[in-house]
Amino acid sequence: MYYSTHYTSPVGDILLVSDENSIIGLWIGEQKYMEKTMPHDIIAKDDLPVLQEGVAWLDDYFAGKKPKLSRLSLAPTGSEFQQQVWRILTEIPYGELTTYGKIAKEVAQRMGKARMSAQAVGGAVGHNPISIIIPCHRVVGANGSLTGYGGGMEKKIKLLEHEEVDMTGLFVPKKGTAL
Repeated sequence: MYYSTHYTSPVGDILLVSDENSIIGLWIGEQKYMEKTMPHDIIAKDDLPVLQEGVAWLDDYFAGKKPKLSRLSLAPTGSEFQQQVWRILTEIPYGELTTYGKIAKEVAQRMGKARMSAQAVGGAVGHNPISIIIPCHRVVGANGSLTGYGGGMEKKIKLLEHEEVDMTGLFVPKKGTAL
């Protein structure tokens, strides 16, 4: 059984979902891949403690308090590869950026492989089911491209500005599959 609560944020309406013990999803509006990553049969339950803690975390985040991920129980569903990528995303500090290529090198090292495709990493980042909390918005292209946010480019920019990221050298690509 899955439970949810809604949260109104500066970047739009958020649906926070739990399996009762852990947060399994956070979706902003009608974001990309939502249908593929969101469970069905969700019951609204605003008073569930794990969801209340998620709401408190979001309150702190949007108040600029840089909340710790360790206070939340997270359980995103995905392959071993996706789990590795998502773990690395949780290690990106508030207000800092990394690239798909750097994550690919780290995943390869952790999985004992010679190399890993940055495009494969991009796919895993794009299918992150717990947006904002697992900070996929902090990943950019090696050339400074802001491509690759399932919630939409406008939301990615708002989140980075909220975290006071230095936007110098970053740009929105003119075309691409992840816009």
